[in-house]
Amino acid sequence: MSARSPRPDDRRLQRASRLLFAAALGLVCAAPFITGELPIAEAKEAKGKAKPKAEKKAPAGKGVFEHGCRVQSPQKFLERRTFVSKGVLDGGKHTKAVQYLATHYGNVGDDVTRKLNPKGALPQAVTVQFMGLPVSVHTKVAPALACVEKKIKKSCTGASKYTPRALGGFRGANTYRGIEISNHLFGIALDIDPDRNPCCGCVDPWPSHPKCKQKSRSPYDRAAMPKCWIKAFERFGFDWLGHDPLEDTMHFEFLGDPDRIKK
Repeated sequence: MSARSPRPDDRRLQRASRLLFAAALGLVCAAPFITGELPIAEAKEAKGKAKPKAEKKAPAGKGVFEHGCRVQSPQKFLERRTFVSKGVLDGGKHTKAVQYLATHYGNVGDDVTRKLNPKGALPQAVTVQFMGLPVSVHTKVAPALACVEKKIKKSCTGASKYTPRALGGFRGANTYRGIEISNHLFGIALDIDPDRNPCCGCVDPWPSHPKCKQKSRSPYDRAAMPKCWIKAFERFGFDWLGHDPLEDTMHFEFLGDPDRIKK
């Protein structure tokens, strides 16, 4: 049987089908974005480029902890040199500092601080060991002091090694003249080896100490304690009064936030 030639209508239908197919194919080849794919050249380039890593940010409010304690700086408004300038005490700034300390640590036996906190600071004293020596401090500050000791033992080795002989903590009597209150009364201050780390700006006989008489470019030169020790204290919220005009190189006081030492 011979093949039948397609009728004109059939030929027109075939041509239309081929044109539609070709058009559809052309759309797919010319517009790869319709399928969500990249052209081959662009896909290779994208594959070769590494995606930039997102910067890791510390979770809000978490902070940095070492040896179990928060790393924190002294609060500026509590630093003595912010309310005593050239020997003149700023009453308003001093009052603000005392209010904070009495609220957080207790009163020091006077009428002013009793109104701020009926609970006394001295009854909250604990005796702890620091570098092998006993010292009495406020219970809230004891954890920070323990972290300072761990930091010193880990970091202050070799030429930075130092062995203290005497410590002073809580006191029952004020050692400042006038209305200024010593932080020893709150139990947040610590003196280390007064005979080797003098207070050159204090009353006699301190200015007669050999280290106070020698010329010095830095308060660190006045202290027998190595700088590493001082930095370890400052790491956990203690202020060193070697930076104060008094140049009290024996003296450290915790001026961080006591409620955030372990939190």
